[in-house]
Amino acid sequence: MADWKLPETFAGSTGTVRWNRLGEADRPPLVLLHGTPFSSYVWRAVAGSLARDHQVFVWDMPGYGMSEKSAGQDVSLAAQGRVFTELLGHWGLAEPVVVAHDFGGAVALRAHLLHGADYRALALVDPVALAPWGSPFFRLVRDHADVFEKLPPALHGALVREYVGTASSPGLHPAVLDRLVRPWLGEPGQSAFYRQIAQADQRHTDEIQDRYPAIGVPTLVCWGEDDAWIPVDKGRELAAAVPGARWEPVAGAGHLVQEDAPAQLTAALIAFLRGLR
Repeated sequence: MADWKLPETFAGSTGTVRWNRLGEADRPPLVLLHGTPFSSYVWRAVAGSLARDHQVFVWDMPGYGMSEKSAGQDVSLAAQGRVFTELLGHWGLAEPVVVAHDFGGAVALRAHLLHGADYRALALVDPVALAPWGSPFFRLVRDHADVFEKLPPALHGALVREYVGTASSPGLHPAVLDRLVRPWLGEPGQSAFYRQIAQADQRHTDEIQDRYPAIGVPTLVCWGEDDAWIPVDKGRELAAAVPGARWEPVAGAGHLVQEDAPAQLTAALIAFLRGLR
């Protein structure tokens, strides 16, 4: 999985989406959603394991990773929820299992609760779901994105590298950190980085937060116990809000559970998936 590629394209309503499919076509479908400021690359280890028993779909949201980045692009949670619903239709997936991290959790929840996307089951990993959210740094950049966007490239690169690094509890391997930061460097990467933060609006989770008790599909909530971005108490609160949700804390992991504890996360997901049969 070192050479992570997304060879397929989809013309979404807010830009071209890059995606890929792993595993045999006759296996049950499972879709992975990444968060911010990441890309599908964070799922590479987990995706490879899940593809043994599932047809796994991975994609980069518009404005992220390998997907299109453009001036004036709508990369809000509202737009991403619509694009995900469009993409499920493009793939012809009626009831996939959906596994979503961080910002992707809100995207999956909006698609399900507002746009009628049906899931076989839903696994949420340290999702953006409950107010308030956004670290002090995140809020600072959001409120002054036009200023930060003008940083010299070297300073911008150092800022992004430091910020992404704090998503891990034990620390990221330098090569992994390089790969996660790379899409945000140069043009249009630098502008895209501040664009997605500037458009992060809590009202897009406020709109659905009261609907979580209406979620009727099997749900798993996983959370890194050392998450410095979204406290683990938010995970317990979310699991309590969704009827019958299974709660799975992951010891020794920060916000990027996929990088900090891929084996533990994969084991939790596989156990959850086996329980659906």
